[in-house]
Amino acid sequence: MGFSDNLLCNILSNKLGLCVLIFRLLSVITIVLLNSCADSPAKPGARELSVAPVKITETKGKTQQKELKTSIDPDVLFMLLTAELAGQRGQYDVALEGYMEAAKRVNDSRFAERAAMIALYLKDSNKTDEAVALWLRQDAKNPTARKIAALSALRTGNKQAAVEHLNVLLKADPAGFENAVLELANVLQRDGKAADVYDALEALSLQHPGQAEIYFMQSLLAMQMKDKDLAERKIQQALKIRPDWDKALIFQAQIAVFSGDLNSAKSLLKEASDKYPDNNKIKKLLAQVLIKSEEYQEAGEVYQSIILADPKDFESQFALGLVYLQLEQDEQAEDIFKKLLEQPEWQYQAGFYLGKIEEKRGHMKKALAWFDKVTDGPLVFESGISAIALLAKDKQYNDASFRLSTLQTRFPKQKLRILLVQAELYSQQKRYEEAFNLLTKALADSPDQKELLYTRALIAERIGKPDIVEADLKKILVMEPDNVEALNALGYTLLSKPGRYAEAEKYLQHALRLQPNEAVVIDSYGWLQFKLGNNEKALEYLQLAYEKQQENEIAAHLAEVLWALGRKDEARELFDKAIKAAPADEYLLDFQRRILHGAH
Repeated sequence: MGFSDNLLCNILSNKLGLCVLIFRLLSVITIVLLNSCADSPAKPGARELSVAPVKITETKGKTQQKELKTSIDPDVLFMLLTAELAGQRGQYDVALEGYMEAAKRVNDSRFAERAAMIALYLKDSNKTDEAVALWLRQDAKNPTARKIAALSALRTGNKQAAVEHLNVLLKADPAGFENAVLELANVLQRDGKAADVYDALEALSLQHPGQAEIYFMQSLLAMQMKDKDLAERKIQQALKIRPDWDKALIFQAQIAVFSGDLNSAKSLLKEASDKYPDNNKIKKLLAQVLIKSEEYQEAGEVYQSIILADPKDFESQFALGLVYLQLEQDEQAEDIFKKLLEQPEWQYQAGFYLGKIEEKRGHMKKALAWFDKVTDGPLVFESGISAIALLAKDKQYNDASFRLSTLQTRFPKQKLRILLVQAELYSQQKRYEEAFNLLTKALADSPDQKELLYTRALIAERIGKPDIVEADLKKILVMEPDNVEALNALGYTLLSKPGRYAEAEKYLQHALRLQPNEAVVIDSYGWLQFKLGNNEKALEYLQLAYEKQQENEIAAHLAEVLWALGRKDEARELFDKAIKAAPADEYLLDFQRRILHGAH
């Protein structure tokens, strides 16, 4: 099988049933910028570094008279006013000097803080160090000042100073140490110096060998540096100190998932779940790994245990409903989604999948009603696309086009997806030239867009432009050599040219190595064997493909091979079953015209 026969269905079939369950790895780089001052835009606007004026309040008590006098000194007020105006005008160097001078004259850490922030923004390390040193003298326990001091030291390669600042942060707030280090790593990653944070932590670990947080952070950074073995060693050190630390146990399993070792991840999480049966974080991660491994039955059992312990865990209820859909247990899924309609947070997502269930049952009006009720939440766009697919399937193309134009207005960021759906609507109406022109125009603006290239190749095949088919698919493979969809489509396309079977085999074998369980790839390889005259081998592959996916083109291929092997009754039986379900399918009709009618 080469191209998908119905692109619109493909667009909708990106495993929506499990889109919310795709394994969510602990992000190493989800970090807040240091007060939004560390990452400067190319052309900062006047407000982006506008520093809020500092309100000078009068203090009480005789011992504060000297400070009060200094605080309201006209020269200081003039400095602050000048600095504020300069900041609003984007003259940050002038603003820096004003706040720095005010900070030296007034014992108020807010001025030193503003000076440090502006210096950090300007990446002036000397001024940053000067301002932060003054800030820490006035407010020694301020964690932000300490983080900026550590950042500046790391940027200039002063590891000793960086370690000293990190040491203070760790002692002052062990619980907040992780976020502090992540902030530093995020900023320094853009400077190409993330490894320096790891080295500083290594030196810090020598001073605090029993501090599990340090090794945990090193493990996170090692994964950021793509060193899986180092990450594993460091997380093991953390767990040796704190064996019941759920965050570390979870990350250890996530390291395995990052590395593609789902079996190790499952083993680690099952062991952790047995040891800590009340920890739902571990159980939820285990369920997600089981889903990623396509072990839906066991994943469902894990979610059931979570819900039994906490009947108000609606997230797990929703996940269980999706698992039931994967298991073809639609009634159980329906029961869950109907109950979730009562929960405002979940009602729209539940409604979407109730629509999917009705669509699967062939109840078009009921499905459309459900999709139209999804007016909020993350699946509004998907509901709109699903409704369009239903209308197109029923050949209500005018309504489908109207809905698509409405979506285009509401979701301008979904321009590509809408364009692909429009091309498919044209294709379903056999308006292939319009689809081809639409895609060609889009490719003029985005010549390397893989989805556009693939879709145009599909349309080009329809209108007899084999050179464009081959060129578009090969362009995809230049950008992405392991693109299974393009490999399969190109290999299948070349099967129409007897002199290029060897070349087709190269592409199809590559696709089969990458996705040995994908039905369409197995079908294409089986069809190649038939073209080569290896009918028994072709039968083996095509039967396997049809077992995995009872698709019409696969049925037509399998019927033809059965016929060629003399098993004509089986071929007719298979054809009759398929044509009954899809009387207008072009592949089945082609088999009927060439083989069945030709036999009379």
